Amino acid sequence: MKKKVLICGATGFIGRNIGEYFSRTDDFEVYGTYLKSPPPDNPKIRMVKANLTREEDVNRVVAGMDIIIQAAATTSGAKDIVTKPYYHVTDNAVMNSLIFRAAYEHKVSRVVFFSCTVMYQSSNTPLKETDFDANKELNSKYFGVGWTKVYIEKMCEFYSRMGNTKYTVIRHSNIYGPYDKFDLEKSHVFGATMTKVMTTEKGGKIIVWGTGEEERDLLYVSCLVDFVRLAIDKQESEFELYNVGYGSSISINDLVDKIIACSGKDISVEHDLSKPTIKTTLCLDTSKAKTSLGWAPDITLDEGIQKTMDWYKSNITN
Repeated sequence: MKKKVLICGATGFIGRNIGEYFSRTDDFEVYGTYLKSPPPDNPKIRMVKANLTREEDVNRVVAGMDIIIQAAATTSGAKDIVTKPYYHVTDNAVMNSLIFRAAYEHKVSRVVFFSCTVMYQSSNTPLKETDFDANKELNSKYFGVGWTKVYIEKMCEFYSRMGNTKYTVIRHSNIYGPYDKFDLEKSHVFGATMTKVMTTEKGGKIIVWGTGEEERDLLYVSCLVDFVRLAIDKQESEFELYNVGYGSSISINDLVDKIIACSGKDISVEHDLSKPTIKTTLCLDTSKAKTSLGWAPDITLDEGIQKTMDWYKSNITN
């Protein structure tokens, strides 16, 4: 009998990629939630409209599910993190509180929750899961979203101790690839740079926010999807928290140069130091995921840039 898997936020970047993957397997009956964005045209995903900050909607979609992949979130780019940090606090805390309680009450067997890495302090060496120190101050720009993520991670652990639901918490690095946000208002650095490069004529120039010296750990989205499947299949403990990233970092300046080179365009770069930027350097030590689950990223950054650009040309440009 096929297991029923619910993908919360199935129209979002990560949720969409998760849904596409699970719909291609024969092991699962796939359901997905959507709210404002139009549902994907995939007959193998049963889409359900739901506001996940409403208790009645959450109970309706969770009932009868075996697995929940919680990819729904209020998200945006550096601009909102800097100017409107409360966007990332209230809705996400309410949403996850309701989903985890419903998972407990409806006896869901597995929950996968996507956290992030904003709770980590800036570091020039790869960070392990245990390197997070709650006694150290978080980056001021990440204070709200960072502590909200830590709270939700602990809520996962709390519910894992109460019932029979296994929880996997994923602290993932910067994810990029197909279905990412490519509009300049809401996108993260990879999507924004891709859009700037792809919409600039040869001989033109693009504007990079800040100095571009900060570094990011960038992971192609299919590598994250592979990890989710491995965790569902192999995790035996009631609760585990994993770093999931590429394992090395690249400066924004070098990333911009790589995307421009991949495009084949002659484009110059100018820096706008007045725009919001978060000056941190981060990469993840993913040895726990490799040792426990046998996971490692199988797409290089250069391959990921090419794959994303090809997808952009087919789906955004056209």
